[in-house]
Amino acid sequence: MLVFQKYAAEFFGTFILVGIGTGAAIASGGDLLVISLGFGVALMVALYAMAAKSGGHFNPAVSLAAFLDRRIGLIDMVGYWVMQVAGALAASALLAWVYTRRMVAGTYPSLFRGQGQLEQYGFEVNELAGFFVEAVLTLVFVFTILVLAKSQAHTKYIGMGVALASVHLVGIILTGSSVNPARAFAPALVADTWSGFWLYIAGPALGAIVAWALYKIIIEGDVKLGDDLIAVKEAVVEEAGGVL
Repeated sequence: MLVFQKYAAEFFGTFILVGIGTGAAIASGGDLLVISLGFGVALMVALYAMAAKSGGHFNPAVSLAAFLDRRIGLIDMVGYWVMQVAGALAASALLAWVYTRRMVAGTYPSLFRGQGQLEQYGFEVNELAGFFVEAVLTLVFVFTILVLAKSQAHTKYIGMGVALASVHLVGIILTGSSVNPARAFAPALVADTWSGFWLYIAGPALGAIVAWALYKIIIEGDVKLGDDLIAVKEAVVEEAGGVL
C-alpha cells in the first residue's frame, strides 16, 4: 500500500462521517434520533469503505488513543489529524454551499441552555460541566473502538457505529455530543462560531487518554502505565531520529 492511501482514506472517511452526520442534523431540523443514527450509520459506512487502508480513525481523539497504544507512530498521528480536519472542513464547506453558512452554524455542537421541555427546571450546562461530559462520552466511545479494533469479526464496525450513535443519544441535549475535535472545528471555522470551542478539543483529548489507560488496565491487565509511557516516548525519539 502506498503511503498516501492511508492519509487519503482518513480524509475521505472523515468527509463521509461529518458530511452525513451533520447533513442529517440539517435535513432533520435537529431531530435527536435522526442525528444519532446519522452519525452512527455514517461511521459504519466510512469504516467499511476505508478502514482497511487507514485503520478507520476519522477522529483525532481515536488517533491519539491509537498513538498511546503504539498502534500508529507520531508522524501518522499528526498526518491523520491533518487529514481528518481537512476532510471535516471539506464536508462542512460543501454543506454551506448547498445550504447556507447559517444552517451549517446550527450543526456546531452547543451547550444546553435551558431550552425546550427542561426549561421549567432551570437546568443548564456550563462550560466546565460540558468539558467533563465531552470527556466521558469520548472515553466510552474510544474505549469501545480500542477493544473492537482488535476483533477479527467483520461485524465490529457495526459495534463502533452503535457506540457513536449511543453517545449521541445521551450527549446531544447536553453538549451536542461532538466527541471529535475535527467534527467541531469544521462548522466552527466555516460558520465562524466559536462558543465554548476549547471544551470540544480538551474534553475529547482527556477522554481519549483515560480510555487508553482503562483499556490497558481492564482489557490487558497492565497496571504499569509508566512503563507504557516510557515506551511511547522511546518510540517517538526513535521515529524522530529516523526522520532527522
